[in-house]
Amino acid sequence: MYIKDQVKKLTPYKPGKTVDDVKKELGLSEIIKLASNENPFGSSQKVGEALTAHAMNYAIYPDGGGSVLRGALADFYQLPGNQFILGNGSDEIIQIISRAMLDSSKNTVMAAPTFPQYKHNAVIEGAEVIEIPLINGRHNLDEMAQAVNEDTAVVWVCSPNNPTGISISDHDLKQFLNKIPQDVVVVLDEAYFEYVTADDYYNALELIQDYPNLIVTRTFSKAYGLAGFRVGYGIAQPELIQALEPVREPFNTNSLAHLAAASAMKDQQFIQYCREQNREGIEKFEQFCTEHGLSYFPSQGNFILVHFNRDADEMFQALMQKGIIARSGQALGYPKSLRITIGTGEQVDKTLESIREIITQ
Repeated sequence: MYIKDQVKKLTPYKPGKTVDDVKKELGLSEIIKLASNENPFGSSQKVGEALTAHAMNYAIYPDGGGSVLRGALADFYQLPGNQFILGNGSDEIIQIISRAMLDSSKNTVMAAPTFPQYKHNAVIEGAEVIEIPLINGRHNLDEMAQAVNEDTAVVWVCSPNNPTGISISDHDLKQFLNKIPQDVVVVLDEAYFEYVTADDYYNALELIQDYPNLIVTRTFSKAYGLAGFRVGYGIAQPELIQALEPVREPFNTNSLAHLAAASAMKDQQFIQYCREQNREGIEKFEQFCTEHGLSYFPSQGNFILVHFNRDADEMFQALMQKGIIARSGQALGYPKSLRITIGTGEQVDKTLESIREIITQ
């Protein structure tokens, strides 16, 4: 059977161990999973209430246009509904953009390391991948702009960046966008947007009005706590959205996801609570790192990348023995670091105590 050469070079996504797997493997009764940047507080009660109150016929295809969710997004952001495209998580929006705009005649520019699905999808489409190394965890926007040439179709910007958590300032982003030709699409991935507290963060909705080549991607998988429903979206000017729509599968987001996401948006008090709790957890980690001589990147996401100056896999295993699943930096471009999701206050305290025991042995 014929398989694309570029696909043969790729490895499939390897999900981390489940909580049940670790319990069985280590004989533990309690596990704290801090590897996937999920919301430790779950989701708004409004989601459960809506799913219980609204009966639906599961034999019927979902609304292919996602009118319920699209309408909720339009109301929330005060934008026309034709400025949104829905996806099976923001991952699918990345896939749609790649499929629509990349092929073997084009290249695409991104930071390194950053969210791996940018490169993964570009490789599948046969495009040349131009990676510009981060500087102290930050996008090197000047070099990224310089790397753009007549064959560039898409530039990927992740803010806050995964896995470093560092966001981009309003000043720096605008300077960067002004250097990018209007026929090159800039994808601004804001999966962790709801967690940002930085004073110098930009307003992406205003930028969309000024830059017709900009598309912003967001998700309900992180702060909204709806990762199991797999729903995300893109925001751009109508012309760009319309150019992407033919690539989107007709029923790519399901009826339950539409209802859950639309209901979740009504509870911004929950989002505010999660943002505040997350910031408290970040500050606890930062204080701990300072006290114990550990370096880290100042994160605006719901995770922190801590540098332990020892093999990341060994540190990962040591923490897992104590019932805490983090993410080894080996696969993230930081072989001596762990990316740790910020849990509840109790989970953060237990995690820091476990780390203290390991590094002081």
